[in-house]
Amino acid sequence: MGYAEKRGTYYRGRYKIAPGKYGTVKDDQGRTVKFKGKREAEQAADAEEAKVRDGTRRDPSLGAETFGEYVNRWFEDIELADTTMQNYRREIETHLLPEFGERPLNLIQPRDITAWERKLKEAGYAKESIKTYRARLHLILADAVEEGLIPSNPAARRRGRGKRAGRSGHRGPEKVITSPLGILLIAERLAVLSGRDDEFVAAVLKGYTGMRFGEIVGLERTFVRRRAVRVEWQLVELDTGELVSCPPKDDSYRTLDTPEWLDALVHGHIARARPRPCPCHGHTYVFSSFGTVRRWGRNGQPTVEDVATLAGVSHGTVSNVLNRPAVVAEETRLRVTHVMAELGYLRGRTPEETAAHWRRKSFASRLFRPAVTGQYEKVGSRPGHPVPVRADSWMAGTLVQGRGASARATVCWVPIAQGLTPHGLRHSHRTHMEDLGTPKVLMDERMGHMDGSVSARYAHVTDEMRLRLMAGLTRSWEASLDARLAMCPRSSVAVLDALLQARAAEVFSQISPSEGGEGGLKRL
Repeated sequence: MGYAEKRGTYYRGRYKIAPGKYGTVKDDQGRTVKFKGKREAEQAADAEEAKVRDGTRRDPSLGAETFGEYVNRWFEDIELADTTMQNYRREIETHLLPEFGERPLNLIQPRDITAWERKLKEAGYAKESIKTYRARLHLILADAVEEGLIPSNPAARRRGRGKRAGRSGHRGPEKVITSPLGILLIAERLAVLSGRDDEFVAAVLKGYTGMRFGEIVGLERTFVRRRAVRVEWQLVELDTGELVSCPPKDDSYRTLDTPEWLDALVHGHIARARPRPCPCHGHTYVFSSFGTVRRWGRNGQPTVEDVATLAGVSHGTVSNVLNRPAVVAEETRLRVTHVMAELGYLRGRTPEETAAHWRRKSFASRLFRPAVTGQYEKVGSRPGHPVPVRADSWMAGTLVQGRGASARATVCWVPIAQGLTPHGLRHSHRTHMEDLGTPKVLMDERMGHMDGSVSARYAHVTDEMRLRLMAGLTRSWEASLDARLAMCPRSSVAVLDALLQARAAEVFSQISPSEGGEGGLKRL
């Protein structure tokens, strides 16, 4: 029951919110209502307490904590994969805290979020990125609703509200794929750029199994079997530069059948490379990096990872402080710069160190995109330029390196599949299986996808399905070798050169004298 409390010349109404906790009757603007009479104050307090009991009145102190205070508690309570945690942290520190960090939860309004989205769009962020940041904000505020801190989620978007009808706004860019011949040519160029066969084998394996990049990097020798590859782990790179071993995405453990020719290619690579346990994980991986890795710091001085750890922020936040300080909250920027001064951090480069594993960014920029487009991308003040190649007896030529390489080059590569990414090879494999008429249940198993439909529960993979797929992949591989052989019979990549010579001998063995003609040739 509510009661009236004498406050000098007026009364205020007091009502019970929770055991041992009382609220004061206030008006719509949050100001305490001053009653002239005791009875009037009691009646108003009774009415408010009744609202508390039936759930129509909330504790006015709920949601008063700032978004920054709440999100710190929220982040400590979640436990997700290392990569997901680092992505959440980067998005929160870079995009959410600078805008909402000092605002009380109960004062964040839908119009504030709309204005924030507009600001991100004007700053040049991609639609998909903005969508991701809003989804992260929606998740955090949804948990605040569940805790009873706010009555509703201001980040929830009413379907179609304020948007043109249709789904055109949700369309992403079309994913670029390539053909089996494209996979072969890209694999050859990768090997030309790296100067070894490893990248050729890895690209072909990825293109004909649909494995993710992290699964290729984390493929251990023990999981390469006869006519099959087992996906048990992947190596993913964190913002700190550390490569961590974790289960495949969505726990998509699977065994991938490999055609006889691909099985021989992978086992031949293992026999040549003789993989050894890596110094960082102690496991023996099938593939290793082609060169070196560069780290921040100079002469053993503190690194950017040291700064991030001591400042309690992510690697990406330190990078933003160095390169785009305007997007970082002032308090965070000052804390990071203070740590830099305290550690004596200097921005520079250390001597090159041998890298045990491919890094996603360097693999894409130094190998994959140049192989696909024939162009090195712009780096700092250095403009983009064609890959310098010298024409010789090999179709792909040989890479020209060293000072004045561009001036000494005689030819350049034409694009194979403009816009293709390493992950695009996974899409290419899925499309290739469609082209071969592979049953969906086998495609889902091979890609590591889960189909929760009723029809999928009654479909099962058979040995005949697997054999037909392996035969189809073999036909595609042989057709791509024949097409490559028609372009040029030799290659500067040793493993491909051997394959071309073997294929040429096989084709020649299928040629016999024609019936009734002298010295005539007929291909069987």
